[in-house]
Amino acid sequence: MTIQEKKFVPVMLTPFTNEGKIDIKGLSLLTEYYIQNGAKGLFANCQSSEMFELTPEERLQIVDQVVQVAAGRVPVVAAGNFGNTINEQAGFVTKVYSLGVQAVILLTNQLVAPNETEDTLEKNILQLLELTPNIPVGFYECPVPYKILLSPDLLGRLVNTGRVIYHKDTCLDLNQVLLKNKKCEKEPQFGLYDAYMVHAVASLKGGSKGLSCIQGNYFPELVAWLCTNYNNNTMQDKVELVQQFFIDEMEIMHKYYPTSAKYFLQNRGVAISPYTRKAGNAIVPDEVKTEMDNLAEKYQALLQIITNRMVEQLLH
Repeated sequence: MTIQEKKFVPVMLTPFTNEGKIDIKGLSLLTEYYIQNGAKGLFANCQSSEMFELTPEERLQIVDQVVQVAAGRVPVVAAGNFGNTINEQAGFVTKVYSLGVQAVILLTNQLVAPNETEDTLEKNILQLLELTPNIPVGFYECPVPYKILLSPDLLGRLVNTGRVIYHKDTCLDLNQVLLKNKKCEKEPQFGLYDAYMVHAVASLKGGSKGLSCIQGNYFPELVAWLCTNYNNNTMQDKVELVQQFFIDEMEIMHKYYPTSAKYFLQNRGVAISPYTRKAGNAIVPDEVKTEMDNLAEKYQALLQIITNRMVEQLLH
């Protein structure tokens, strides 16, 4: 049986110094860490990157650095439609694309107010596409400051323009994800990347091209492993264990994020500070340390179980 390998595309953190400045060296090391641990693409300047806490110049700086470090080994996408008007957003989209990204990701919540209709959303997206000809784009249903979801029908129409190659989905509804994949299946250049790890395996089996989730900022190699083995009949017992682990630990990984993820990675040997501009300092509360240390123990226990089962299979 041929197994279609899916892609893990991490939503990148932004390392800062303990004084709150962008840590370029740390960003380079983190970029390498993702790639070495199975990332098949990188999503820079996203919500996990604290994009709304960055200046326009800093957004361009981190995207440029990630593209340079990736050096064509994996594609890079980055959010880019920042500005008070569609014309301003088009200008920034053009700047981001000039840095060498594969696609510029459009934040749906920057295109309409919370109470505006999907017709208005579609009109504004098409206007932005017209102002940025020949630039491949994607969408991100970013939950901050408010979430704007694309319906399967609208996503299908937009993908059929030939301009859309990427979609980071945050609807948290497997049926909607399956419908979106169905609506877009005739466009081979397009990929839906699911953010919701509770239904990760079902989403991958249902046509999603990969996963783009915050869990990749704790153990990227495990998300990458799932993308490789989700449909491997000889691995289904281990796939089920990994899927259940993501379900069981979902709440704690979101609870203190992104401070928790930075602390977790630091303990794994990644040379970055736990500083976040949201928290405002590099001091990790004892409560966070305890929860993350417990998570690390649970992760090691999971790996031990999976490894033992692999050995048992080889012996028999």
